[in-house]
Amino acid sequence: MRGAAGAAVLTVLLVDDHTLVRQGVREILETQEDLRVVAEAGDGEEAVAAAAASRPHVVLLDVEMPGTDAAATVRRIRACSPDSQVIILSMHEGPRLLEGLLDAGIRGYLLKTVPWEELVAAIRAVRDDGSRIVLGVSRRSLPRGERSVRLTERERQVLALTARALSNRQIASRLSLTEATVKRHLRSVFAKLGAGSRLDAVNRAVAAGLIEPEL
Repeated sequence: MRGAAGAAVLTVLLVDDHTLVRQGVREILETQEDLRVVAEAGDGEEAVAAAAASRPHVVLLDVEMPGTDAAATVRRIRACSPDSQVIILSMHEGPRLLEGLLDAGIRGYLLKTVPWEELVAAIRAVRDDGSRIVLGVSRRSLPRGERSVRLTERERQVLALTARALSNRQIASRLSLTEATVKRHLRSVFAKLGAGSRLDAVNRAVAAGLIEPEL
């Protein structure tokens, strides 16, 4: 899908049980030439059906809808529309809630009090960068196990460059290290985070606030 200027358009599904909230978010998003709301839903069942039908790039999902298990809804959306990236919008934050949603596969968690510019930037960020998770919450809301992880400054540097999709050779060149040293740092990071891959390590580190997500 292309906008008036020929630029690619990001399609969005809005999910919130309050019609006025959906209308407000729609009005904000549609001021942007590269964003288009293609469907709306008022509960989890409608959200899954709308995601399957419209296959949006991004789903903005309210976490507090009555009778809806947000994590289960995220999993169902990801199952029927695997390329859709889910961003949670919430009035609340907490480590247990966030941990369950991260496990379900969300790509962002924002409070409804964020400025509209941050919401728009988050939508673009999760679509443009397949390894990025956008979290607009305080550190106290991060899962306890991940908050306790400590990385050395060099490990942070290596992981930050890994998040930018640089190869081991490129990272070694950038930091004046050998490839073997880069691999050693990554093995240490994987062990500390309990990660099984480079992408998993980046996602866990961003979620824990160990490296900064770039909008």
